[in-house]
Amino acid sequence: QVQPVESGGGLVQVGGSLRLSCTASGRTFSRYVMGWFRQASGNEREFVAVISSSGDWTSYGDTVKGRFTISRDNAKNTVYLQMNSLKPEDAAVYYCAARMGSLSSRPNDYTYWGQGTQVTVSS
Repeated sequence: QVQPVESGGGLVQVGGSLRLSCTASGRTFSRYVMGWFRQASGNEREFVAVISSSGDWTSYGDTVKGRFTISRDNAKNTVYLQMNSLKPEDAAVYYCAARMGSLSSRPNDYTYWGQGTQVTVSS
């Protein structure tokens, strides 16, 4: 069992960068696939990125591909989301989630969720 906790959100200007972190408690963090999702007000939860338990495999949503990078440090029980070239439409609450098994872009496949961190992009 893991409990993700996100941090690093805040206010950033259009074109700027931000790095989110997600630290998960538990001794089995390295066994979990970790995903990032986001949800803007009035919208459904959207897939952002996912990384395999070892960190060897990643996948991205089409709207962030080429701008965002997911990575993890299993020694620190932490997964990161580096966000560059931010756009107004990137503004949302960003969630970190964990699951066992294969990579997935579907929120319902994830077992453990953090509380989210707000990202605001100003023009």
